[in-house]
Amino acid sequence: MITAAVVTFHTSREDLTRLIDCVLQSPIDKFFIIDNSTNDALREFQSVSERITYIHSDNLGFGSGHNIAINMAIDSGSDYHIIINPDIYWEGNIVEKLVQFMNGDKGCGLVMPKVLYPNGETQYLCKLLPTPFDLFGRRFIPFKKYREKHDAWFELHWTGYDKTMEIPSLSGCFMFVRTCVLARIGGFDERFFMYAEDLDLCRRIGEVSRTMYYPNVSIYHEYEKGSYKNRKLLKYHICSVIQYFNKWGWVIDRKRAKRNAYCLKLIENLLK
Repeated sequence: MITAAVVTFHTSREDLTRLIDCVLQSPIDKFFIIDNSTNDALREFQSVSERITYIHSDNLGFGSGHNIAINMAIDSGSDYHIIINPDIYWEGNIVEKLVQFMNGDKGCGLVMPKVLYPNGETQYLCKLLPTPFDLFGRRFIPFKKYREKHDAWFELHWTGYDKTMEIPSLSGCFMFVRTCVLARIGGFDERFFMYAEDLDLCRRIGEVSRTMYYPNVSIYHEYEKGSYKNRKLLKYHICSVIQYFNKWGWVIDRKRAKRNAYCLKLIENLLK
């Protein structure tokens, strides 16, 4: 059984309609719309299919919303659960191929496909576990060439993004997860209201299973980067990053160093 969920917040009908079309053309048995909007105007989408469950929720954050669906997926006996952003869409049988991949790699708890911009360019969403400099420096240092060089290393551009790799940090825009792993780690940490919750989740999944990038299938992501345009979202982003380092460690984080070194060694051996 495959379940999937999206958390919405006054999401455009066009984006949600497009995503639902993708879901209903896939072997996804249950699709949860967790709506954190101030009204329930999106409730009408429940009538589109009996496979859709709509829940209007208090806005306690992105992770909190997804945990509602994760708990329902666990209770339903789901084998795989997909965490999806509203601005995602795809073509073809990518869900079937991801199931095949996971069935063939029992040690994998999370897989992310190749993520493309609508124009077909690759989004660099495979990353190392960050240091404070990785997250704050790349955002606020004014030297463009230095930022670009640093990002190319931190986002693993040099791998070519064309091989299946174990990656320490994968984007939360599309996470294909083994449901039993979500049950084992307890889903999202709800202390993160918005941003960094996917980094934290991926890190915790990586402590009990492999977190893999699988480029043989791809999805499209519009990638708004809201915190670059909105001061309120920027505040949420900064607060979440601070909370992340308070949780895992700022300068001293031995688990971070060990995990990054392990994955980098695997990648280097793969590329030889």
